[in-house]
Amino acid sequence: MKTRTLKRKTALRSLCGAGLLALASCGGSALTGSAEPYPADTCLVTDNKLGSMGDPVSKVYQGKEVKFCCQPCVAKFEANPDKYLQKLAAM
Repeated sequence: MKTRTLKRKTALRSLCGAGLLALASCGGSALTGSAEPYPADTCLVTDNKLGSMGDPVSKVYQGKEVKFCCQPCVAKFEANPDKYLQKLAAM
C-alpha cells in the first residue's frame, strides 16, 4: 500500500515538474502583443539577412522587437543599444 502511494506521489511530482518546465520555456522569448514589430529582414547589427546564420534571435527592447542574425550580435547590441536604436528608428 505504501509503495503504491509513493509511486503515485512520485508520478504526480514528475508530471507537475514537466508541466512547469514546459510552461517556463514558453515565456522566454515570446513577444507581447504590445511590442512594435521589427521592420526589416536583416540583422540590426550586421545587416546580414535574417536566417543566414541559423535561426534569428528576437528580443524586445523598450517595447520594440529587435532581430539579430546570431547571439553574438545580441551582445554587441546590449553593449551600445542607443547606437542601434537610432539605426532602428531610421528604418
